[in-house]
Amino acid sequence: MKPSQIFSGFVAGKIGSTPIPNPFFSELLPAIDHLGELKVTLYVFWALNKKEGPFRYIRKSEILADQLLLSAVQQTGLTAEESLDDALERAVGRGTLLNARLTFSEGSETFYFLNSPKGRAAIDAIQAGKWKPSGEKDAPIILEVELPNIFTLYEQNIGALTPMIAETLRDAEKSYPYSWIEEAMAIAIENNVRKWSYINAILEEWQIRGKDAREDRGDTEKARRKYLKGWFDD
Repeated sequence: MKPSQIFSGFVAGKIGSTPIPNPFFSELLPAIDHLGELKVTLYVFWALNKKEGPFRYIRKSEILADQLLLSAVQQTGLTAEESLDDALERAVGRGTLLNARLTFSEGSETFYFLNSPKGRAAIDAIQAGKWKPSGEKDAPIILEVELPNIFTLYEQNIGALTPMIAETLRDAEKSYPYSWIEEAMAIAIENNVRKWSYINAILEEWQIRGKDAREDRGDTEKARRKYLKGWFDD
């Protein structure tokens, strides 16, 4: 191994991190058998985490502009772009990524989304023509996608809707941003605790302490024990 290929270690102090869903390790990682595909998959997780907005995507032109990635995925006998295309096609074929090619006045471009509920909603919107150019270089398209209302969100992820739960959800929708409720439900699903009391406990703590300031951020097991403690353990 060349000296330039040896990692010197993580630096001290606060550094950024990239969240990766647990199914990547339990389902995708054992199945991926191509190094280029693995590198591209991890790269897209990292790149999308840096994006903003409800529907995150990365363009092929953005990926091509990263010379470090191109050199990392290049295969013997193929150009850098051919190697990248091969890796991306493998990730799309496996179902990790979704892609759509859109045509603009200046040409066409391929957009990649993570195969998540929002990614699938984005692809459906594109196929239905519910998108328009934004005029912005970094985020060139606007997706006209209606997010599911809170009742649909609950039924799809937690359980059957009752009149009492419906009233509770109406109150929650008045008290918290929709994005908070959606994220709190995602945490409940990840921790396999599909109970409104658990979700509500998360929301209450975010409102009191600040959504991004909780001590157990990133520690889902700690969060699960905390929110289940006491009367939340119904």
